[in-house]
Amino acid sequence: MTIRLKLTILSIAGILVANALVSLAALSYLQSAWLREVQNRVQLDLRSTRALYDGRVQHVLGCLQAAALNADILAATSAASDPGSLVPKQLRQVRGVGAMDFVSLLDARGHVLVRAEPAAASGDDLSRNAVIAAALRTRQPATGTVRVPAATLRRISDSLADRARIDLMPTREAEPTTETTSSDGLVVAAAVPVLDPQGTLQGLLYGGDLLNQRDDLVDSIRDAVFCSPVEDAPSLDTVTIFLGDVRIATNVRHADGQRAIGTRMSRQVAEEVLGRGEVWTRPAFVVNDWYVTAYEPIRDPQQQVVGALYVGLLQAPFLRQRNTLAGVVSLMVLSGTMACFLLIYFMDFLVLRPASMVIDMAHRVIHGDLTARVRIRPLGEIGVLCQAVNHMADALADREQQLKTATGKQLHRSEKLASLGRLAAGVAHEINNPLTGVLTFAHLMKEKPNMDGQDLQDLDLIIHETTRAAEIVHGLLDFARERAVIKEPLNLNEVIVRTIRLIRNQKLFERIAIDEDLANDLPDIEGDMNQLQQVLLNLSLNACEAMPTGGTLVIRTRSEERGVMVKLADTGCGIKPEHLERVFDPFFTTKPVGKGTGLGLSVSYGIVQQHGGTIELDSQPGHGTTFTLVFPALGREPVVATADTVPREHPFLATSG
Repeated sequence: MTIRLKLTILSIAGILVANALVSLAALSYLQSAWLREVQNRVQLDLRSTRALYDGRVQHVLGCLQAAALNADILAATSAASDPGSLVPKQLRQVRGVGAMDFVSLLDARGHVLVRAEPAAASGDDLSRNAVIAAALRTRQPATGTVRVPAATLRRISDSLADRARIDLMPTREAEPTTETTSSDGLVVAAAVPVLDPQGTLQGLLYGGDLLNQRDDLVDSIRDAVFCSPVEDAPSLDTVTIFLGDVRIATNVRHADGQRAIGTRMSRQVAEEVLGRGEVWTRPAFVVNDWYVTAYEPIRDPQQQVVGALYVGLLQAPFLRQRNTLAGVVSLMVLSGTMACFLLIYFMDFLVLRPASMVIDMAHRVIHGDLTARVRIRPLGEIGVLCQAVNHMADALADREQQLKTATGKQLHRSEKLASLGRLAAGVAHEINNPLTGVLTFAHLMKEKPNMDGQDLQDLDLIIHETTRAAEIVHGLLDFARERAVIKEPLNLNEVIVRTIRLIRNQKLFERIAIDEDLANDLPDIEGDMNQLQQVLLNLSLNACEAMPTGGTLVIRTRSEERGVMVKLADTGCGIKPEHLERVFDPFFTTKPVGKGTGLGLSVSYGIVQQHGGTIELDSQPGHGTTFTLVFPALGREPVVATADTVPREHPFLATSG
């Protein structure tokens, strides 16, 4: 998988995930904000409905308080008087002015003296009525909502009893019941004390409205709260009065347009509102559809829950609004996603395409085509990158050319040195033959009987110096001889002794003191005598050149846990810190032109590596340089090269030697 494809996939995945999270967050917030706003509206509508509901009670109270000031009504409450026909007429007037369903005059014990309805029964005891009981107890006007039994309504009038009777209808999600009808009535009532001039309680005026099937009341409340009356049609805004969990007055309608009288409250809402007396402000299923609802319990003067007041807004229109907003948000997110995809395409065209061309050019350079270049020049940093890569390729081509030139010169110089080496070998052979003759004749002359003491001393000196010269020539011939690399067990002390023989009497080492500190218990290593001698010779020559005015070269061997250690330390000028990391690089030298090739240390490094050893360098300018070589002894694990012991890998070094 290419980096271009990876970046494209990652970018698209990132955008999709980010936009999905944004969409979820936006839709979640939209849902919560929508629901909160609708619930706030329904709560405000419920407060308004409650205010209108209470206003109806206050209207009844005001009418009764005005009637209580009538002298005829006061006189009718005395124990010795008879209400006669005048009082019912006045009660009917009060009922008509207040648009009430019933008005009654009670004595001071709560017994009915007379009712406004013709032929209505009297004498029944209403003292257990919560509103009447409160007025009798406090002698103050009392109001409230009470549940009235069907028998009491029947004593007032048959029409009220018939209106209170409601057939129960099967309702989805309501508590199951075996009852088929509800006969009790829910009444909003007021009781006003009738007092004589001395403030003595003479009786009560009691009146109110039966809420069962009061369609005009719930419609008027809906019209006042929502300001959207629709005659004989289902409304989006609904008001309901419950007696217990039964709808006794509502403008919620069935699918056929009939009012849903007799349907019941859902079980969950009933448990919350009727059971625990809490306000419900959440969506709920009402009759045959979902509404955003608010339910509030209706309590009697004794704080017992007798019913509930409900307002609801059909949820579907609000869902359409919410879905429309959600669609707009989704469309915006989708548009943003498409815009991001376009940006990815342009990014791919402006960034990844040049990057692909750079990668292609790099592959061509790796495979040897140093003429490969990036042919485009886009704007911005990518263009700078393309230009920098081209410059790098130019520099690499120049370096390659310089390396070829230097290598050619070095090969030419090596060939020249090889020719000189062969010539030197021939000269050494020519020198070796006369030396052999001189040595032979010197021994013969020494055996003559007529030689005196001085002659013998002279001959011994000739033999000694000739033998030493022969050994030097023999060592030089052995070192210069071309042969295959052969690793065999050998002692490093022997290699060091042979190397010192070659250099000790050289003119370069006239002012150099060679201090040999060779351990006697040195174990053998496996190596090539000629290559190891070349390493020691290179290091010794470098040490000599670092001490042009003379100094000391210490050569020390020791047996260590790591293996066999050889240390060459000089007292020369040392190496500058900035050159320490490059001393093993091929062709790196600080010597003047013609004085060095820069290959001695790099070749030595390669030889040491091929023998499984390590080479360490420690140098202080002005105090000298120390090279430490460690080779694995026979029978031990090879020395493990580390970052501290090996300056750094170089392809040339791995093949040198």
